[in-house]
Amino acid sequence: MIGQSLPMRRIMSLIERVASSDLPVLITGETGTGKEITAQLIHQLSLRRNGPFLPVNCAAIPETLIESHLFGHERGAFTGADRRQEGFFCSATGGTILLDEFTEIRCETQAKLLRVLEEGKVLRVGATRETPIDVRVLAASNRPLEKAVREGALREDLLFRLKVFPVHLPPLRERIEDLPLLIEHFIQKTNARHGKQITGIDDGCFNVLAGYWWSGNIRELKHVIERAAIVCESATLTANDLPSEVQLAAGPESSFSVHLGSSVREVVDELIWRTIAYAGGSKARAAKILGVGRRTIYSRLEHSENYQINGHSNGHTYRNGRNGLT
Repeated sequence: MIGQSLPMRRIMSLIERVASSDLPVLITGETGTGKEITAQLIHQLSLRRNGPFLPVNCAAIPETLIESHLFGHERGAFTGADRRQEGFFCSATGGTILLDEFTEIRCETQAKLLRVLEEGKVLRVGATRETPIDVRVLAASNRPLEKAVREGALREDLLFRLKVFPVHLPPLRERIEDLPLLIEHFIQKTNARHGKQITGIDDGCFNVLAGYWWSGNIRELKHVIERAAIVCESATLTANDLPSEVQLAAGPESSFSVHLGSSVREVVDELIWRTIAYAGGSKARAAKILGVGRRTIYSRLEHSENYQINGHSNGHTYRNGRNGLT
């Protein structure tokens, strides 16, 4: 895991504390934030490091086969079951299993999964006796889990059982200070993979990357850097080497100048306007970035006569930059 930001330092501290135990860990975060890498790190730091690490993408397994894949089946249990098959839980004995996107498992199978967590035994499809297992269970999801419970897609008792030790991975836009380290890492990986000799990026390229929303997070950054390195004709990446969608979607300047004599209200309103613009017009995203409730955003906008998402306002001027107000 790459990063020295405060959110990443906190996550590393959590991982170090929970790794040596056998507690279930629930890893949440948006797509591309590194949930599987986090699970691998927990396994590598655990006492089970010499055992298998088995990631299971539950969303990729057909609904009718998920139970057989997880718990195994006996010969003749269903059409095509011509031999006894060990399930993923038995295959991971002595190690760790990661149930990625576990909310995609149907509720009937979730009930059986809950029993496995509580009893430490699995019942193969078609079997009459349970088989003891010794497996640490990690789970990951990019869905809002409480919403999944309300919609009936996730059993609440299973969520409580898995949520013994939650770890939430922040999106890349909330840890932009880690961007230089991540960019350097992906440039080195790309150089090695494609025989390139990229040495870094210029300020213009960094400003575009820092202003982008990164809905695909670290995975999207990896692909963007790899693509830019391949088309780059020099040793330094520039903004022109980036995909057009990144250049166009990167938000406006993230800092502005405040004249002496401006009121606090004017400065706060300006900050809100600029943040909404940075968030692509989303008030909900702006509220999250600023660390306030959406009601606060709407309240400020209702009392602002000159509110606009784009352009200048209240006579303030803007400058290029990455760091707050000047």
